[in-house]
Amino acid sequence: MPVVSRFFGIVIAFYWEDHLPPHFHAKYSGDEATINIRTGDILRGSLPRRALSLVDEWRRLHVEELLANWERACQRKPLAYVNPLE
Repeated sequence: MPVVSRFFGIVIAFYWEDHLPPHFHAKYSGDEATINIRTGDILRGSLPRRALSLVDEWRRLHVEELLANWERACQRKPLAYVNPLE
């Protein structure tokens, strides 16, 4: 599971050759959510409200980079680091 970013204790990762729709995995303090890259909808799991808000703010800033990483992950290519939320 390649990690592409870390911020405020949140870890963002992709799985190789994962299922549609394009999404990433966000982990925080023992919780994990699978989040749609385009819409920000939670596909599975949950995060505390504050962590989810930070993840969504970060996602909005990096949609294109995340979609590019999704394509790379589907092809098992190295993923690009995505700047953290500051």
